Amino acid sequence: MTARVLIVDDVPANLKLLDAKLTAEYFDVLKASSGPEAIDIATAQQPDIILLDVMMPGMDGFEVCRRLKAAPQTEHIPIVMVTALDQPKDRVQGLQAGADDFLTKPVNDLALFARVKSLVRLKMVTDELRMREATGQRIGAFIGTSTERMLMVEPGRALVLDDRPTSLKRLTEALGLEHTVTIAETPEEMLQLAGVGDFDLMIVSLTLQEFDGLRLCSQLRSLEATRQTPILVIVEEGDTPRLVRALDMGVNDYLLRPVDRNELVARCRTQLRRKRYQDYLRDKFQRGLELAITDGLTGLYNRRYMEGHLTTLVEEGLQSGKPVSLLIFDIDYFKSVNDTYGHAAGDTVLKEFAQRIQQNVRGVDLACRLGGEEFVVVMPDTDLSYAFMVAERLRQKVAEIPFRIEPAVALNVTVSIGIGVTEGGSDTAKRLLERADSALYRAKRDGRNRVVAEAA
Repeated sequence: MTARVLIVDDVPANLKLLDAKLTAEYFDVLKASSGPEAIDIATAQQPDIILLDVMMPGMDGFEVCRRLKAAPQTEHIPIVMVTALDQPKDRVQGLQAGADDFLTKPVNDLALFARVKSLVRLKMVTDELRMREATGQRIGAFIGTSTERMLMVEPGRALVLDDRPTSLKRLTEALGLEHTVTIAETPEEMLQLAGVGDFDLMIVSLTLQEFDGLRLCSQLRSLEATRQTPILVIVEEGDTPRLVRALDMGVNDYLLRPVDRNELVARCRTQLRRKRYQDYLRDKFQRGLELAITDGLTGLYNRRYMEGHLTTLVEEGLQSGKPVSLLIFDIDYFKSVNDTYGHAAGDTVLKEFAQRIQQNVRGVDLACRLGGEEFVVVMPDTDLSYAFMVAERLRQKVAEIPFRIEPAVALNVTVSIGIGVTEGGSDTAKRLLERADSALYRAKRDGRNRVVAEAA
């Protein structure tokens, strides 16, 4: 894995040494020798990760980190603080400033490279989600809400496994002040709970007596339900090989024994913040997709989606030899409803009409609103006789049951329906839609409130 790394240090020798190490591992390296320079480069060059010295004159690393995390252009860039400070309070201060990790000089090369690769992988996931969101906003599918952030609004749900009673008690007491903590007694129980519990964070000891903690982390990463859930592991100080393996398999963060209470809380907050931001982006993308392909008033699919899906169904039907039928509806004299009772009443009729369509077609059928008072139902693997039966049933359901637009006002509504069916050969979705539309025109011309199929 390659990545663009910005290293920030006011000591030229340190810059040169880190540059040489990272370049040898095929990273693209950017360098800054002061806080303001680092902010400028990060904003302009958008590195994948920043290695930031703490002890710098003028603007120290903590302040640089706070400013980078406060800026929308750079808040998503992972930051690893690299310093000679090794007290828990220093790590906590860095994490509270927004840093993702804190490495102590002299830095172990294996730990450094593993940490960089792990954080870059996480950033790639966030970048992909941010790119989808930006694309959605450009095409008008998403509504921009830059101030909206799913951070620490609600308590998190943590699942913990540690077979050391004293350590487990410290973990649960510290986390229980802010979050809901569930304790797993065994690895098997953790896998079972994780698969159904919808947790925000999982904490695993890598020093379990009766089970390989790394194998448990690997199993958690392989489950669909927990693939995106942050894992925080607890390791013995100096156990670099095990830590490197954990980071390589996708573990998000780690704590060294003895676990410092404040560092535990700070690292859990960081992981929850990242998970909720990614969940927010995923949910927003899904909602945007739904908005892009559905009609806002009726909840049916819109014309854009129908045209694409119809093309696919027609092509598949031609290959398999199975017919595709298309029903096109037009509510009779709908303009008079709007003119007489107002557009709110018209919207009520449209929504009720959409519901009646959905209640009378199969799950495989595609119900859409073309626009205005026109609707379409696409029916795969359906011949003309069955399509006609469904259309006639729908026509009767509309005509027989009045549409109530107010408690004391009910309207009698009718609908005209045209049917088209694929003809094989080189037929197309466009021709099918045109034939159904032609049949609808004849239904309206011949008196409305009727079903007409395409001419034989």
